Amino acid sequence: MNIGVIGVGHIGGTLAEKFVKAGHQVSVANSRGKEAVRAFAEKIGAAPSDISEIVKGKDVVILAVPLPAIEKIPRDLFKDAGKTIVVDTSNYYPDLRDSHIKELDEGKTESLWVSGKIGHPIIKAFNNVLGDTLAEKGRKKGDEGRLAAAAAGDSAEDKAVVMRLIDEAGFDPVDGGTLEESWRQQPGTPCYCCDYNKEEM
Repeated sequence: MNIGVIGVGHIGGTLAEKFVKAGHQVSVANSRGKEAVRAFAEKIGAAPSDISEIVKGKDVVILAVPLPAIEKIPRDLFKDAGKTIVVDTSNYYPDLRDSHIKELDEGKTESLWVSGKIGHPIIKAFNNVLGDTLAEKGRKKGDEGRLAAAAAGDSAEDKAVVMRLIDEAGFDPVDGGTLEESWRQQPGTPCYCCDYNKEEM
């Protein structure tokens, strides 16, 4: 697949490298422009991209930026995204890192808020595993001790694609239900960053 990754921090950088190794065509971008990601891209075998170009022609785009940065994404970025699958990895950390967002404080599911901000359906995934877990604890399918990661979304077809990517990243995918139900993998919930296997999760 042709995959774009927005954000090359611990989560985005790890996923980009994993998907290059899995044989996908990967492009990476961040808010600072193509040259800011060029060294990292060349190191892992990905292509550097400007954020304005990161969605074009992609099968999957992974949003791996802090939740408040979602509001800084160009409003028209996903305007012509069509059937591109957008994966949101963000989490809301009020009082720790993030300023308060009234809608989320009042109980709106984080993923629904993100989808509304970018104007495109999303799949919520890779947000309920720690960065170190994602980078270091992936295992081959069937290996004893393989951990799990959840994916939630309203399109069964899109979610199935993302669950295959979870598998390729070294984790057993767990269907987290609809996007509304993705609150179950938000911070403070029982399956958030607990290094569970598939049955436990």
